[in-house]
Amino acid sequence: AEFAMRPFLEKHQEATLERLRRWTHDPSEHVRRLVSESTRTRLPWAGRLKAFQKDPAPVVGLLEALRDDPSLYVRRSVANNLNDIGKDHPALLIAIATRWMHGATAERRWIIQRALRSLIKQGDRAAMAVLGHATTASLRVLAQSILPKQPTMGGHVTVTCSLRNPTRATQLAIVDLRIHFVKSTGSTSVKVFKLSVVELKAGESVTLRKKVSLADLTTRRHYPGRHTVELQINGAVEPLGAFELRAPR
Repeated sequence: AEFAMRPFLEKHQEATLERLRRWTHDPSEHVRRLVSESTRTRLPWAGRLKAFQKDPAPVVGLLEALRDDPSLYVRRSVANNLNDIGKDHPALLIAIATRWMHGATAERRWIIQRALRSLIKQGDRAAMAVLGHATTASLRVLAQSILPKQPTMGGHVTVTCSLRNPTRATQLAIVDLRIHFVKSTGSTSVKVFKLSVVELKAGESVTLRKKVSLADLTTRRHYPGRHTVELQINGAVEPLGAFELRAPR
């Protein structure tokens, strides 16, 4: 139904928004979800809502009414809508997330964290500060492995690393994995994979592991060449090594 709503939002914006405002209080979670899902500016497999990309204020007003919805089904849609808004207006998303954090329940904090996921992957320090990761973490990479060193296209590579907190203070960090995938042109493009949120007391260590598929996807194709691997810790990038992707024989 979210696809059917798009022409009404484009051609009869005010009347449609008024109807959506009433639907935010509908007893059906499906109807309430339709409010947030139909107004996503970057809804997958749908055209962009360019007017709302330029000025998302009307959409934000609807999401305000749904931010504490009792249904996870609805709250997930709210988070995805905010994530879309942040791709065009990152400062606005930071401002909304900061405001929503005041008196936030665990459920609303989940919305905020999910809404900020794209900015977090980009290493955005302001987004991390909203979630309490305001400073660069002082974590030391004790050991790392990237196996196999020469994987074959269609296979996989496993990245393992151990982190230690060498300081006397507890360290809280968002840790992600960055792989520079080789493109058809020979240049590279970074893909960020979620690893973990870690909290390490003085002297504590943790081992993190990620198995990454090297099979072609609709969103990513693979090409032979050297692929650089990095850690991203609270936005700071730490080199880990590289693997040489080979074409199948």
